[in-house]
Amino acid sequence: MSENRETAMRGPSMVGSMETRLDMDVAACRRAFETRDARFDGRVFCGVKTTGIYCRPICPARTPKPENVVYFATAAGAQEAGFRPCLRCRPEASPDLGAWRGTSNTVSRALALIEAGALDGGDVEALATRLGVGERQLRRLFAKHIGAAPVTVAQTRRILLAKQLIQETNLPMAEVALASGFGSVRRFNETFQQLFGRPPADIRRSRAAPAPAGGGVIVRLPYSPPYDWSAMIAFLAARAVSGVERVEPDRYARTLTIDGAKGVVSIRPGQDHALIAEVSFPSLSALPAVIARIRRVFDLVADPVQIGAHLSRDPVLATMVAARPGLRAPGAWDGFELAVRAILGQQITVVAARGLAARMTEAFGEPIDDPAATRLGLGRIFPTAQRLVGQDIAALGMPRARAASVEALARAVVADPAMFTPRADLDSAIAALRALPGIGEWTAQYIALRELREPDAFPHGDVALQRALAEPDGTRLSATQLLARAEAWRPWRAYAAQHLWASGSAPERKVHDERNAA
Repeated sequence: MSENRETAMRGPSMVGSMETRLDMDVAACRRAFETRDARFDGRVFCGVKTTGIYCRPICPARTPKPENVVYFATAAGAQEAGFRPCLRCRPEASPDLGAWRGTSNTVSRALALIEAGALDGGDVEALATRLGVGERQLRRLFAKHIGAAPVTVAQTRRILLAKQLIQETNLPMAEVALASGFGSVRRFNETFQQLFGRPPADIRRSRAAPAPAGGGVIVRLPYSPPYDWSAMIAFLAARAVSGVERVEPDRYARTLTIDGAKGVVSIRPGQDHALIAEVSFPSLSALPAVIARIRRVFDLVADPVQIGAHLSRDPVLATMVAARPGLRAPGAWDGFELAVRAILGQQITVVAARGLAARMTEAFGEPIDDPAATRLGLGRIFPTAQRLVGQDIAALGMPRARAASVEALARAVVADPAMFTPRADLDSAIAALRALPGIGEWTAQYIALRELREPDAFPHGDVALQRALAEPDGTRLSATQLLARAEAWRPWRAYAAQHLWASGSAPERKVHDERNAA
């Protein structure tokens, strides 16, 4: 395939690096590109040796000869092999699928940390240490499952975000460089010149999305269909905290803080399998972190076809998957916020917990003075751990033991801000979470599911899950029986839990924490 005005050739160094490509079914990849099969978008990329370009399966250019192409499972793999992204099909606009999940959870956790900025100010050795593996082992896993080094993955994300902002917004180039994570405009220009053979301004489209009223930036975030927006928005609406979140059928908005900076995000469904995010922050340097959180909360990296096919092997789940093929596992905006809200909800309804969270926010949350927030009726930031230390939380109307748990949790997070980051494996993450004040098995699994994005997290002690698989006579499974039944659902038990919860359609169900209940 080729791109407009693209005639540059690559030398032997690029072809020599083809060893980084993954083992793939070449015939299937070839058919996908010949038929422009959108189902493979985000699953495979095609590098053309005669032009040095890599493309998506849906690229409108003429399909190249078989001997001139090589296939990659990720954009980073193609980038590491020396290819540059096509200007016509725009690989940065393809869904970023977590297809390697279930093959290497270590890689999946590393990718989540990289997206959150782990390599922006650190190195691969520090990343490997956080994951409980050696640096050489992590590099080997990336080479095997991604076809690229961790640093290349981080650089590819940065350059593709910059390219997207150039082509979809009217931001000045200096602001694009800042918003995409480049340390300087000079480095930004050098990277584009090296990768594309032209300055950034030369790839800007004449028509771009208009800037939102009051400033900010609009970003398109693709996903792999289907996507059950109604189920996602219903889940978030049932838990929305007044003053912090506003949920409507076609929009979700909330206040947010990133490294002390306060801003607002608004997300709505868009065309062509994408969500449209409107981000208003005082500094565009927060944009990569904000995008990472949006993708996490709305579960945009999930591969619903792969997950649904696996879960459908269970006859009961097959019916649920068929009813909701696009169901996602909602993530969390912040680990501390999620943990606090989970503690507040122990042994009370979701509505009652939401009311407690609103009172806590009104009493201890910082106000936000932002035009976008004012237009949306949002005026507070959910309290940070620092603001809850030393406060009389029990005065809000909850048991003193529970209030003490919240403050103790706040002190623990102040002491260790990285408390809610991925660990070496699910078991070690659950153990670390259970060591926190007020966190029992159910809450730990719930946090792992929503904040750590562990696809195999499973709160088997949840009564609603047990009831969803009850016998015709009403006899429900015990926690032990449910855990045994769920063994066949690995590594997607988190999504199985979401289908079971959705089948009950019970937003008022009570949330239990086994340790506190005892």
